[in-house]
Amino acid sequence: MAELSREEQEQREHFNQWQNVYEEHYDDKYSAQLRERFYLEPALRGVDLKGRRALEAMCGSGQSTGFLLQRGAEVTGLDLSPAMMGAFSRRWPGSQALTASILETGLQEGSFDFVLVVGGLHHVHPYVKDAVREIRRLLKPGGVFAFVEPHTGSLPDLARRVWYRLDRSFLPNERAVDVERLARDFAGDFELLHVEHHGGPGYLLVLNSLIFRIPHRFKRFYAPPLIWLDSVLDRVLGKRLSCFVVAQLRRK
Repeated sequence: MAELSREEQEQREHFNQWQNVYEEHYDDKYSAQLRERFYLEPALRGVDLKGRRALEAMCGSGQSTGFLLQRGAEVTGLDLSPAMMGAFSRRWPGSQALTASILETGLQEGSFDFVLVVGGLHHVHPYVKDAVREIRRLLKPGGVFAFVEPHTGSLPDLARRVWYRLDRSFLPNERAVDVERLARDFAGDFELLHVEHHGGPGYLLVLNSLIFRIPHRFKRFYAPPLIWLDSVLDRVLGKRLSCFVVAQLRRK
């Protein structure tokens, strides 16, 4: 593995320590249902992955990998946490697993047709631009980069920033992603295809039960009505009130 920045070393240790409890909270069927409906279907809308090479960057233990495989992709998982990548390899033995930084992957230029990042960019501040440059290098011309991240300019982000200061389990370099600024900064490299905003109470309490310290065994009681509520609120949530953004960009 290439030498990591201080921030990356902290993130690696953090996720090495949290790997088991992380999977407990993010691998249940309700989290998978919400993730597929509000994360992955929008992120892959209009993308044909059959027979294509996909990189799941900052993949953790591979919660989104199955969805990519179902779409016919050949998946490579990448994460800087050895514990997470060990879990990824056990879960998806037919997929390549690479323990490396998204800032310097060591992979060949133009290796992939599609790159997916779910909840990873907000962990790499202040190196988001460096991460996107590497993703751009890895994509073939015309390839698609899709990401799902907490975004700036929303009321939930204001609350998140306060929470980050109070909750010591968050690392100081974690920041929401400014999609508009990112699109401007990389206007010469990427075409912005579409942006969607999602995320209500279900996102907060089902997908983020770990953050709110809710025992995961309680999800079976509260998750179904909250997922339904998110589907209703999804019709009216815009940038200001939503919790996360789904964006697609095509490499020029």
